[in-house]
Amino acid sequence: MKQKALWINQIKGLCICLVVIYHSVITFYPHLNGLQHPLSGLLAKCWVYFNLYLAPFRMPVFFFISGYLIRRYIDDVGWRVSVDKRIWSIVWVLALWGVLQWQALSHINAWLAPERELATSSNAAYAGSIGEFMRAMLTASTSLWYLYALIVYFTLCKVLSRWKLPVLVLLALASVAINFLPLPWWGMNSVVRNMIYYSLGAWFGAQLMEWMKGMTMRRTWLPVVAFGAVSVVLWFANVPLLLSLLSILLIMKLFYSVEQRYAVHPNNLLNVVGSNTIAIYTTHRILIELFSLFLIGQLNAGTWPVWAELSLILVYPFISLLVCTLFGLGARRVSSALFGDVFFAPPARLAPAQATR
Repeated sequence: MKQKALWINQIKGLCICLVVIYHSVITFYPHLNGLQHPLSGLLAKCWVYFNLYLAPFRMPVFFFISGYLIRRYIDDVGWRVSVDKRIWSIVWVLALWGVLQWQALSHINAWLAPERELATSSNAAYAGSIGEFMRAMLTASTSLWYLYALIVYFTLCKVLSRWKLPVLVLLALASVAINFLPLPWWGMNSVVRNMIYYSLGAWFGAQLMEWMKGMTMRRTWLPVVAFGAVSVVLWFANVPLLLSLLSILLIMKLFYSVEQRYAVHPNNLLNVVGSNTIAIYTTHRILIELFSLFLIGQLNAGTWPVWAELSLILVYPFISLLVCTLFGLGARRVSSALFGDVFFAPPARLAPAQATR
């Protein structure tokens, strides 16, 4: 990877870390009802609210960077190559890990929480039949909805690239409207809400990057603060669009400025994580389900010492992040070494056999 792109890859690493923390929090803390110490309950609520406040800084930045990195395929690469590189490769991972997650989470729940009532139609990972699984996957009702969104976004951005500005306005309106008029499928709501950021990166990312690099925060801090104040007010009114756009700008400026001041090594932790986002994204949900169901049963039973309960409540998301990251990196290495990376990339097409005489 070229040195000038390392800071972008580090942003991807940060985003996937925030995604892992998000799932760690929502699958664990809201289900704790047998905590022994009042401070444990307070810490659990703090994690839930902190997770909520991270929303404008998580997926919008992730999608903007994702769109920015594929802009060449939008403008310069034909459909044949684009379908192979940008659509089929993601369809393969989405379908494969959709099935793997479904089977893994079904067996984990049957093992650790057989009494748990699952909404089988709300998430493909909890589907009770092949029909429910297919319907959930087609409506983006899956923990892998990010991959679903990448397929839809790329296709639409390439088809509609001649009408960038009017489409971008419509996507901005849709991103706001979906907060007040949601669709019946939670994953599809997220797909609609975030397409504006991917499209902005794919269509105007190069221009925005140049503007960001030339921007001096000392001269623009006042309008940035004013814009931020308005954005926060709108966020509390359930309109996170402006705050998400501001978060994209500030996070990019921060990582770019750090790279300009300090040497960033390719083996930097965030860079390594950012180079393996798909592996971490696809594997972490299974591990988190396993951790959460086991630990929820333990804590709700009240068998742990109070000091151990408090310690776990305080640091659980970081422990989960560390384990999930290491497992994802290890899974990618094993997949590459033993299976031709078939778990994270489609198998290579067989070349026609050469006729011999």
